[in-house]
This record gives sequence, structure tokens and C-alpha cells, in this order.
Amino acid sequence: MANSRGERQGSRVRSGMHGHCHRKAGLIGKPGLPIVVFFGIVPGQRIVDSGFMSNGRLKSTPPSRGESRWPAALIALALGAFAIGTTEVVIAGLLPEISVEFGISIPTAGSLVSGYALGMVVGAPLLAALGTRVPRKSMLVGLMVVFVVSSVISALAPDYTVLMVGRVLSALVGGAYVGIGAVAAADVVTEDRKARAVAIMFMGLSIANVVGVPGGTALGQTLGWRSTFWAVGILGVIVLLGVLKLVPFSPVAEGANLRSELAVFKRGRLWLAYGATALGWAPALAVVTYIAPMLTDVSGFSDSAVPMVLVLFGVGMVIGTPIAGRLADRALMPTLYGVLITVSASSVLLLFAVHNKFTAVAVFIVFGAAVAAVIPPVQAKVMATAEGAPNLASASNISAFNIGNAVGPFLGGMTISAGFGYTSPIGVAALLGGGALIFALLCGVADARHRSRVTAVAATSQPAADQQIEVRH
Repeated sequence: MANSRGERQGSRVRSGMHGHCHRKAGLIGKPGLPIVVFFGIVPGQRIVDSGFMSNGRLKSTPPSRGESRWPAALIALALGAFAIGTTEVVIAGLLPEISVEFGISIPTAGSLVSGYALGMVVGAPLLAALGTRVPRKSMLVGLMVVFVVSSVISALAPDYTVLMVGRVLSALVGGAYVGIGAVAAADVVTEDRKARAVAIMFMGLSIANVVGVPGGTALGQTLGWRSTFWAVGILGVIVLLGVLKLVPFSPVAEGANLRSELAVFKRGRLWLAYGATALGWAPALAVVTYIAPMLTDVSGFSDSAVPMVLVLFGVGMVIGTPIAGRLADRALMPTLYGVLITVSASSVLLLFAVHNKFTAVAVFIVFGAAVAAVIPPVQAKVMATAEGAPNLASASNISAFNIGNAVGPFLGGMTISAGFGYTSPIGVAALLGGGALIFALLCGVADARHRSRVTAVAATSQPAADQQIEVRH
């Protein structure tokens, strides 16, 4: 009966009788619109290509919530990540102007960077926990409203203290937006595209390093540092309108509450995934924090060439993120193992390549692609492990990334202070990547044990269920 029903359903699609399927599965749109296929667009009806197998039957994966293969909601979410990534890092290039205006030292002004990082670590899980009974779209809208307000506070700040308040407020909501936004991104696509959807959203952060940060720095140095915050605030308004218009509304799941969100933290596999996140991302900051003296004192670049190398590093990140997303959708854990091995291998290669200008740039690009490739699989792994209550777990992974932000530069600085030279943070990056791989492998082992337990429980419960059926008969 199931086969005949599938054949009838496939026949209806082929004959253009799409009304029933549209109501039941939401897979067919208005006639006359294009069919979105994997490699191109042809005239006809719009069909989500993952919705049907070649024989016309429905696949087991759920249909996309949007009509298009890659919903426009992902653009809005990625643009929000771009705004947050820009405001997080751009302040570093504006510290001299801020220190002069407020009459403070540059190290004191540098606290605006560390204060932001601390705000993200605390704010991401805290606000996600407070919003467990709030629909994701409503949560994203509220977070972006506060982000815009914080940008205005920073732009109008009369003194250092008020500017710090604006920065911390921005960080509190920024971390939560990225964490919840990742879940929302995965929610608007089919099961086989979730990691790629997460990668698209996180590309906003990568592109911020290539475009937003240098652009914001140039704007601030030309028109004054306040203009940068005004620009970010305007961008936040655009994101807010995009989220309101494009992100579909998803009601809170039945039974969702803070207790259910907290319950997932009892899963040891989740903490192993967090360890892989923190140590897998730490190599990026271990190297980038000290990249200027590496390039000038070791590679022989001039000071003026450093920003261009950083841009190329960012280009590598933009390349690595979507590639990892595609691979993670096909094989999540093998992809995670592979990218972490690549992080360590490219770090070791960089130890030798950094002594020559050409090879240094080439390997820096590869290293940038490798560290960015860590993001989609670890984020997807955390969300999969916390299945059923992903909001708080996903937001907490943003805290894990920021722990990596702190650990990498700290250990890299220790090796330089110990007299091992400006290349020593590269060795630290290789070791951190190896540590992340150990966490990932342990996570894979824990996954296998979990699947075995689930299978065993299912096997023992089935005979009992069959026995009850026999008794009833």
C-alpha cells in the first residue's frame, strides 16, 4: 500500500496535479516559477530538490520551510553575523583615536576589546537561557533591537565608561544572536543541508574580517571613530528589517523550558564537543594575535604590508567555511577530524614557511581556511548532540569559541615571553589543534557508545511490545 501511494503521489507530481502535495508536504509552489535544481534553473514549477527521490517518493528528510533551495532568511542571519563580527574587532583599529579623545592610555582603551569578549562569554548562554520560552524569531528581533541601541550608545558616548557600557551591551546580545541564529539557520533548510546553512550564517563573521573591519577602520580614521558605530547601527536596522521580513516564525516546541535546555548539559558528549570547539578555534587567535611581528621580524615584510596579509588570511577563512559546511553535511565527524588535522598540519608547515615572504602568505591563506573550516562541523555537532533543546547549547558554544579566543593568545604570549621567539605561537597552534582532535575523537567514541545503548534498549523493548500484542490477541 505504501508503494502504491508513493507511485500515485509521484504520478500527481509528474502530471502537474500539485495541489494535494502542496498541502501535505509544502514542496510545490506556484506554477510558472522556476524549478530549483542542484546545478541550475529550468522553467516549470518550483520544487525543493531534496523533497523527492528519483522515483517520485518523498525523502525521509523534512522539506525546507522556505520555497527556495537556500532561503533568503540565511542572508538576513548572515548579515547580522557580519554586523556583530565587525563591531567586535573594528575597535582594535580605532584605539588610538579613542585614547586621544578620552585622554586615556591605549592599554586602558584596549579593555574595550577584552570587555567585549567577556560580555559574549557571559551573554550568549545567559540570554539564551532567559529566552527558552520565546520563539526564535522574536528572540532574534529583540536581540537585534538591543544591538542597534548599543551601537547608538557607543556612537554618542561622552566618556570611556559609557562607551564600555555600549560595548558590553553589544557583546551580551551579539553572542546570543550568533548562537540562536545558527539554530534558526539550520531550521529553515532540510536535514541534509543544516551544516551548510550554519556555514552560510558564520560566513558573515568571516567576511566581517575581510570587508567590515578594514572598511570600518578606514571610515573611523577618516570621519572619526563615532562614524563607525553609526554605520554599524544602520546596518543593524537593515538586519532587523530583514529578520522581520524573511525569517519564518517557529513556535516554541512543546515542552520546551529552561529545565529541558539545561538537561542536555548532562550529556558528556556535549562537553567533549565544547572542548573541540575551544581548542579547535584557539590556534586562529594564537597566530593572528602575533602575526604582525611574525611578518615583519621573521618574514621580512614592511609594516604597511601586514594589513594586506591579514586580508588574505580572511579570504582563506571565507573559502574554508562553505567547503567545510558542504563536507559536514555529507559526513560530520570525519569532516571534523579532517579539518582539525589540517589545522595542526598547516601550523607545522607554517613554522617553516614563515621564513619566506611568498610561502608565508600562501600557507597563511591555507591556515585561515583550515581554522575557519572548524566552525561549521563543531557548531553542527553541538546542535546535533543537543537535539530537542539546542538553543542554550548552541549559544554556549559561542562561549567556547571565546574561551579559545582567550586561550590561544595567552599561551602564544607565554611562549614569546619565555624566549622562544615570534614563531613559537605557531607551534602552540599545532599543539592546540592536536588537543582539539583528541576531544573530537573522544566525542566520536562517546557517540558510538550512545548509539549502541540506544540500539540495545530498542532491541530489548521490541520483544516486550510484541508479547503485549500477542496477549491482547
